[in-house]
Amino acid sequence: MENADTFVATSCNGGLYITTFGKSCTAPGHFWGPAIHSYYLIHYITSGSGIFYSYSRHNPKYELHAGQGFLIEPSYVNRYESSQDDPWSYIWIGFSGEDAPGIIRHLGINQDSPIFSCSEPQGAKLIDYMNIMLQHKDNSIASSFRQLECLYGFFSVLAESVQSPIITEKNSGYMTQCIEYINTHLSEPFSVQDLADYMGLSRTYMTQLFKHNLQLSPQEYIIQHRLNRACRLLETTQLSIESIALQCGYVSNNTFSKSFQKNLLLSPTAYRQHCKKNNTYPNPKENQADIEK
Repeated sequence: MENADTFVATSCNGGLYITTFGKSCTAPGHFWGPAIHSYYLIHYITSGSGIFYSYSRHNPKYELHAGQGFLIEPSYVNRYESSQDDPWSYIWIGFSGEDAPGIIRHLGINQDSPIFSCSEPQGAKLIDYMNIMLQHKDNSIASSFRQLECLYGFFSVLAESVQSPIITEKNSGYMTQCIEYINTHLSEPFSVQDLADYMGLSRTYMTQLFKHNLQLSPQEYIIQHRLNRACRLLETTQLSIESIALQCGYVSNNTFSKSFQKNLLLSPTAYRQHCKKNNTYPNPKENQADIEK
């Protein structure tokens, strides 16, 4: 059960048009789906928590809370369910048209990376836009233009939220969780997308957080830590290069060796030989020819 204020359009045509919008206060355990929409649908959670099931190949389940939102693309199965203990309230807006796919691409969210997060001021703007739209629910031409104005306002806020890191205590927590995940799973061949899915963040937004806090992209940070572990193992063990590659999360010796060579300017074997011969650790900034003599 839910207490909802809803609008459904009676005329849908053009490059971009609204299909539905509204706000809802749900009962514990209330759910919608599994089902498929014929249009794009964005939800923003204003309070409480719940679960979004995207059934995507990357991460089929996201546990979400107030300040976060999710995108549902057309023709994809989805389901979302309110928490039993802290049922969520949300606003939503559906839209379609030939311009819609391009707009979604520019926003940096999609079915495989559908989650976004907003600061409190950004979330307040989304709520304000929705309230204005609900005040113009008739099908007059003037109200239609006002609704589209608010839809573009939605897009502007979402663009800000995924492109600019929000400096909050919550984001500090995000970074701590990301680093803990990387350290714990370093021996596994996880991708940046896997990390974003685990965190419930869009890849674009997570990249901005890493660059702001560490001046590195997530991919650069992961590679750096994989190779740091590889260097320690090369220096202190007699493990084979293949075994070290596996322990550092590389699925093949060839991939590991190429990454090592690219970043440290010499092969894993040459690195080990240099350490053993000189009892020192090579400096990647030195000339490669001098190192391998």
